[in-house]
Amino acid sequence: MVKKDFIDTCTFSKNEMQYLADLGLKIKEAINHGYYPQLLKGKSLGMIFDQTSTRTRCSAETAMTELGGHALYLAPGQIQLGKNGHEGLADTSHALGDLVDIIGVRTASQEDIVEIAQNSHAPVVNFMSDDDHPTQALGDLITIKEFLPEGKRLSDIKLVFVGDATQITISALFLCAKMGMHFVQYGPKSKWIPRDIYNKANKIAEKNGGSITLSEDESSLQNADFIYTDVWYGLYDHELEKDEYMKIFYPKYQVNDELLAKTGNPNVKFMHCLPANRGEEVSAAVLDGEQSIAWQQAANKKTAMRAVFVYLLNSKFTDMSDSRQKAIKYKYNEELAYLLAQRP
Repeated sequence: MVKKDFIDTCTFSKNEMQYLADLGLKIKEAINHGYYPQLLKGKSLGMIFDQTSTRTRCSAETAMTELGGHALYLAPGQIQLGKNGHEGLADTSHALGDLVDIIGVRTASQEDIVEIAQNSHAPVVNFMSDDDHPTQALGDLITIKEFLPEGKRLSDIKLVFVGDATQITISALFLCAKMGMHFVQYGPKSKWIPRDIYNKANKIAEKNGGSITLSEDESSLQNADFIYTDVWYGLYDHELEKDEYMKIFYPKYQVNDELLAKTGNPNVKFMHCLPANRGEEVSAAVLDGEQSIAWQQAANKKTAMRAVFVYLLNSKFTDMSDSRQKAIKYKYNEELAYLLAQRP
């Protein structure tokens, strides 16, 4: 089978994204019943990080461990790559691709991740760049499916992203376009999604029956099923200081109880990629309230990682019989074997 990477949110087709979400949910169901299918037994993940990470790193490591694999954390200064190293990106990628089964990369440059993928024999996963965060997008899809409003399909869903056009906004934009959902960025015009990215996503949305809207008008919040936001500053964006960002976004674009009420939907759910700054892009009452699914969303990063790793490594399901879990194993052996056989 030809090697496949997960470099950006548009990498996989609509059917593949749907499949990955279903596979992730089925593995999650099995684990929630106490059965850990060893779909990655003997496999190794090499993780190149030159930025800090909590959820992405931990979800990747634990996903590999739970499914029988192993993860290696390759931090700056620990491998011969970078300013203080002796090896370039291409040679490091070539070597790592022969030493591990799959590579995950978090770095600012999308171009660097592409170069790693071009020089690695092993599949490469983008763990976030300044341009995109595809594993976040898959986790978001899984979360939306779990909290899908009763009687609605994905094609009925309206997701409103409040605030800046961060890489998380871009990932959500392309996810909604790919899956035929209705995406709105509600934010100041100066911080809207760039026109070239909008045009690309709009073509995808039109093909799949979705829509994209950029707006400063609070009426765009009406009938939202999901309200999503991200931090306004402080991770990897050094364009402006905190006070400047606060002047642009606060208080109009803070997600609080008043903003949620403007959706007219008492069942609207709140999403956040985390980490969050309470009292800035979101109020504490919303983040910690009943309408928040941000914590379930964070947990589903691991659900997404499990699915991506299994999919890219094309693992074969093996029966790990255990008398204590015979009934559970039989059920998930059958269901997971069927799902893996349907791989697009």
